[in-house]
Amino acid sequence: MSIELELQVASEQQDVPSQHQFVEWVGAIPVQDNYEVVIRVVDEDEMRTLNRQYRHQDKSTNVLSFPAELPDIVDDPLLGDVIICATVVHREALEQHKCPTGHWAHMVVHGILHLQGYDHVNSADANIMEQLEIQILQTLGINNPYTEKPF
Repeated sequence: MSIELELQVASEQQDVPSQHQFVEWVGAIPVQDNYEVVIRVVDEDEMRTLNRQYRHQDKSTNVLSFPAELPDIVDDPLLGDVIICATVVHREALEQHKCPTGHWAHMVVHGILHLQGYDHVNSADANIMEQLEIQILQTLGINNPYTEKPF
């Protein structure tokens, strides 16, 4: 089982990972079926607009996930859309002293797990989601994002 990726880069940020890197990160996520996912890389204006419209928070954020809400009669493997703000991810990696590539991978994994129904609203659910993120990232050779040492 696998996830097919459509990557849309609508950001002016220069250091956005390659299509190959996104495909590798998405491919490490375990799934029960074949799915399609859209990852859109944006700048802060677009992310702020989406965050304000859908989460009622008037600020940029690193990642948003929008699960596909298709009627049962529609036989489409679309899992949903993940929107990642390149400038926020870049800034967070610097501020948190994280490897930028690892932080990007974490945002991809985090976003797609949300599409699969995982959440971090309460501590029990957060623990489950974080442990799964850590395991997936470890298969990619990426350090635990919650305890990563500064570079």
